[in-house]
Amino acid sequence: MNADTSSLTTGEAELNRPLEAGSHTSRVSRWWLWLVLGVLGLTGVWLLVRSHTQSAVAAKREAAGPPSVPVAVAPARKGDIPFYLNGLGSVTSFNTVTVRSRIDGQLLRVAFQEGQFVKQGDLLAQIDPRPFETQLANAQGQLARDQAQLSNANLDLQRYKTLSADGVITRQQYDTQAATVRQFEGVIKADQSQIDNARLQITYCSITAPLSGRIGLRLVDVGNMIHATDQNGLVVITQVEPIAVLFTIPEDSLSQVLKRLHGGEHLAAEAYDRSGQTKIAAGRLQTVDNQIDQSTGTTRLKAVFDNQDNSLFPNQFVNVRLLVETRKDRILIPAVAIQRGPQGTFVYVVKEDQTADVRSVQVGTIEGVEASIDSGLSEGELVVVDGVDKLRAGAKVHVAGAGSE
Repeated sequence: MNADTSSLTTGEAELNRPLEAGSHTSRVSRWWLWLVLGVLGLTGVWLLVRSHTQSAVAAKREAAGPPSVPVAVAPARKGDIPFYLNGLGSVTSFNTVTVRSRIDGQLLRVAFQEGQFVKQGDLLAQIDPRPFETQLANAQGQLARDQAQLSNANLDLQRYKTLSADGVITRQQYDTQAATVRQFEGVIKADQSQIDNARLQITYCSITAPLSGRIGLRLVDVGNMIHATDQNGLVVITQVEPIAVLFTIPEDSLSQVLKRLHGGEHLAAEAYDRSGQTKIAAGRLQTVDNQIDQSTGTTRLKAVFDNQDNSLFPNQFVNVRLLVETRKDRILIPAVAIQRGPQGTFVYVVKEDQTADVRSVQVGTIEGVEASIDSGLSEGELVVVDGVDKLRAGAKVHVAGAGSE
């Protein structure tokens, strides 16, 4: 009986051993399950808190409205603005002279430097005067001979007068002698003209400047024979002080100019370089042409410049700005504030509540960086000059940056 009991106990132990191993595995699985459930729970809580936070931030942003746009502004102010007419023109000399010789001869000396400024009467060149000095001496000799013959004829005339009175000679002989005296007087006048002509030719040997101006390039070298019929001449002199500029304006603008000219006003003119950025000289309008070019619809005007610094050069291309009037007490804003769209020109105005308002405006004169506004703005209103690319009507703005006041 003990043996059976011992055998039974051993059998139960063998049967219980697998059950204990299965129980341990079950406990491990339950532990992982609780761990996963805990992680999932924490993740859900985190997602819930995050969603709640994002919703709160979104609600706060929605309540605060869209973010403000940083802009630069400038106030509209009252002031004067000039009104110019612009035209294309070229510089023209008042006088241009090609210096030529009046006589034929050899060029002995050139008394100028190319590019030199000369005054009227300055010596430019010297032609060999010896042939004309010989002609002068010959004419003077003829005059002396004919004067001697005239003196002798006058003595004979006095004798014939006495003899004719005494009846020794006929009246005809006396009249013939008187005619001889008058003939010699005519010869002496001819001799004197020969002398004067020879002296004039000697004067022409010294070529002088006919006007004050700038010398061009020399066209003839020393030693050459020059002639009065030469086409090129010796040199060209151009008057540059003062100097003129011929320019054109549209015919529609002509009435504004004529109105002020007829009123006795002197309109200021400014010459700019080809780019139109650099001012070269300042002058005044002199006159208006008497006809309009029908092919271009423009008319020519002439402005005068003192040009004492020789900044203007003949045939130079320039841009001319003619000051027609100065418009007083206009609303002025920076030209960069003006925007253009399908509905016309407009500006962004910053209102007191720091929002942007789209304002249609009528633009008057634009001069440089300023523009005048004929309607649509009042003095003191702030217009946006920078940052308009991000603006829309009603947008909140933050005034900052250059140009703000």
